[in-house]
Amino acid sequence: MTTQVFLASGSPRRKELLTQLGYQFEILSIDVEEVHQSHETPLIYVERLSKDKAQAGVRVLELTKNKYVPVLGSDTIVVIDGVILEKPKDFEDAKRMLLALSGRQHQVMTAVTLATPDEIRTKTVITQVWFKTLSEQEIEQYWESGEPCDKAGSYGIQGSGGRFVSRIDGSYHAVMGLPLMETDQLLHQFL
Repeated sequence: MTTQVFLASGSPRRKELLTQLGYQFEILSIDVEEVHQSHETPLIYVERLSKDKAQAGVRVLELTKNKYVPVLGSDTIVVIDGVILEKPKDFEDAKRMLLALSGRQHQVMTAVTLATPDEIRTKTVITQVWFKTLSEQEIEQYWESGEPCDKAGSYGIQGSGGRFVSRIDGSYHAVMGLPLMETDQLLHQFL
């Protein structure tokens, strides 16, 4: 089958979600530095990362015959009180984040970008997420599971971290890392 889109992400969650949409795709290995600039709001930051990833993929493809196949880039961040919670550096960092989220509402922002050499489009989905109150023991046990190590905000809603979520308002799949409806709409614009 012909490749319809390239996914500029090594995330197994994004691969799984794009597979659910039924598109034929290939993974592109790209390297984009994820560093928040002091002047960027969380929204501008997540959109820039999404665009940077898609455009890095386009640059890789410009050397091949597939250069007009769109590249999908995406990024997800967790935000509480205007502060971005990225992937934890260690247990203490994860504990700090999870305690900040404990018993409170926060936002998960996921930006999705499709790009070719001639066009770039981005959609961003913001989902409100509420956590139950967490005990230090729950946080420690969760860290020991290994799940929070590579997750923005130190949790994955699709894994055992989902037990901390008391409610969401928005897209469950966006919290996982790729909003299905918005991604499908973007792909329809390009294909």
